[in-house]
Amino acid sequence: MTIANDSFRSCAFRGTSPGVITLTLPLATALAAVLVTAESAPAQVYPARPITLVVGYGVGGPSDTIARIVAERMKSALGQPVVIENITGAAGSIGVGRVARATPDGYTIGLGDWSTLCVNGAMYNLPYDVVKDFAPISMLPSAPQIIVTKNVVPAKNLTELLAWLKTNQDKVSYGTSGIGSPSHVSGVLLKSITGAKFQLVPYRGAAQVMSDMISGQIDLSMFPATVALQQLRTGNTRAHAVTARTRIPAAPEIPTVDEAGLPGFYISLWFGLWAPKGVANDVVGKLNGAVVEALADPAVRARIADQGFDIPTRDQQTPAALAAFQKAEIEKWWPIVKEANIKGE
Repeated sequence: MTIANDSFRSCAFRGTSPGVITLTLPLATALAAVLVTAESAPAQVYPARPITLVVGYGVGGPSDTIARIVAERMKSALGQPVVIENITGAAGSIGVGRVARATPDGYTIGLGDWSTLCVNGAMYNLPYDVVKDFAPISMLPSAPQIIVTKNVVPAKNLTELLAWLKTNQDKVSYGTSGIGSPSHVSGVLLKSITGAKFQLVPYRGAAQVMSDMISGQIDLSMFPATVALQQLRTGNTRAHAVTARTRIPAAPEIPTVDEAGLPGFYISLWFGLWAPKGVANDVVGKLNGAVVEALADPAVRARIADQGFDIPTRDQQTPAALAAFQKAEIEKWWPIVKEANIKGE
């Protein structure tokens, strides 16, 4: 485009040679102002509006609890609220699917866990890939399971419990939180490792299993620490071991499986944050930084520990560490799920 000198003395468009447009002074001035404004306007800084954190389960469960604790503190680092959206159904896969289909701009992220971004991939024909369709942000605190029985079970420790299981073949009831749940897969693995036989009884959630255990209808189960601790503290049930390498600060009196006689029997309900694939690295960096800052806050750490969660170490809080951890969990649990022919309903 050419702006001819004589156009500055004209009040109308003037004819020029073909392909050349001559502008009047007012129009040229306006055009110049637009160009200067466009070139000098700063890029929008992320985040410029609230962020939605999708949780694939209902309000009040372990996933929702950890999401709300961390999201509340992330606001301080990001300068924008992180709003929890609970989208339930299909063992959490509906909510995760929403994240997979979201625009990768950092304004929709999701809480993934042991079920949704690991075991579900072996159980369901999902419309997304649990690895390739997501960008890891950070590991979140995890909830190790506790092996729990009703009080009238005669075993006083895990060694006695395993012996009791073997002498009461087919008479023991083991409650699960549903097909493919951590308690279900844990029960399948316990049967495989010990050779014990007991009946797996599916429920719709851990709260129902616990209720029936307290009333004496269920003998045995494994619960996340977040579910088990309240009833253990009130004496309504009995704990035998924590399925982790270390004891949990919220209940240091409960031995680990290594200490109690079932070495290496580790299973934890872990959580992490993911974004849709394609999100910019700097956006992931800001979200990761907000999580790291949240998990370093003493008040947040106290709340997390009181709920029975384990806080990941600083080196476990990087996107690369979360990706490596997810890969290792898939390699561990998919063969177990497939060998047991566990299928989603």
